[in-house]
Amino acid sequence: MKINDNVLQACFEEGVTKVISCLSTCIFPDKTSYPIDETMVHNGPPHPSNFGYSYAKRMIDVANHGYYEQHGKVFTSVVPCNVFGAHDNFDKQSSHVIPGLIRKLNDIMEQGGKQFEVLGSGKPLRQFIYSLDLARLFVWVLRNYESVEPIILSVDESDEVSISQLAE
Repeated sequence: MKINDNVLQACFEEGVTKVISCLSTCIFPDKTSYPIDETMVHNGPPHPSNFGYSYAKRMIDVANHGYYEQHGKVFTSVVPCNVFGAHDNFDKQSSHVIPGLIRKLNDIMEQGGKQFEVLGSGKPLRQFIYSLDLARLFVWVLRNYESVEPIILSVDESDEVSISQLAE
């Protein structure tokens, strides 16, 4: 949280007129209704597995509102859905869904295997956005979005895919 505070304070002191911070979908309450929207950020505690990280990210939103109310600064935040793209993290232990599946399939193929098994039910739905598309949306937010309220950057709900569909 200190890093976030220091960045926003430095931007204020140097006269930066707009700041866009990146939040995470893990900021949303663990027990919530779907579809989620920006107004639901502070409606309950996040999942215990992300507790500290989630609250640190939520505090960026609180600080943004403080800078707006006290100084009229439009410091805002974006909440992207799951991002994938070039230079992704393909580590076996810490990768996210898409690079994790790619890594798993690659390892199976290198070992001459033919069976690709995905753990779990495969039913959870996810939204994904390509990193360059997200970068374009960041530029749009910089040029066009004039609210301190966070904005979710994601695909349409009809574009959600299950883990099973993704693996296929």
